[in-house]
Amino acid sequence: MLGISSLSWFLIMGIFDKCLTDNAGVTFTFKEYQYKDSPKNEMTFHEFESACEQSSACSQLSGLTRTRCVRECVSPSCYRELYVSDPLEEGEIDVRLNSFKGCFIQRSGRTRN
Repeated sequence: MLGISSLSWFLIMGIFDKCLTDNAGVTFTFKEYQYKDSPKNEMTFHEFESACEQSSACSQLSGLTRTRCVRECVSPSCYRELYVSDPLEEGEIDVRLNSFKGCFIQRSGRTRN
């Protein structure tokens, strides 16, 4: 009985190890926009973000649903380009946020240094 149990354990660990190594090389890619983190750019973005947070469409939402709503409200075209094909997930660190801000600043024509 011990031999079968040991063999099963060995197979399970081998499959587990294979799963870990298969995902190790996955690279997340998305369209990148340059974003200069200046006080004026942050203020411009925050003005739009605050207005969207208070909008009737987003104000009653919470958590991730609210974040998605606010981003789409701030810039529907940037949201479509960066998030629609791979939506932000619960607990995900949003590595696309600076690109989203750069896209927003560029498309709003409010580029400031």
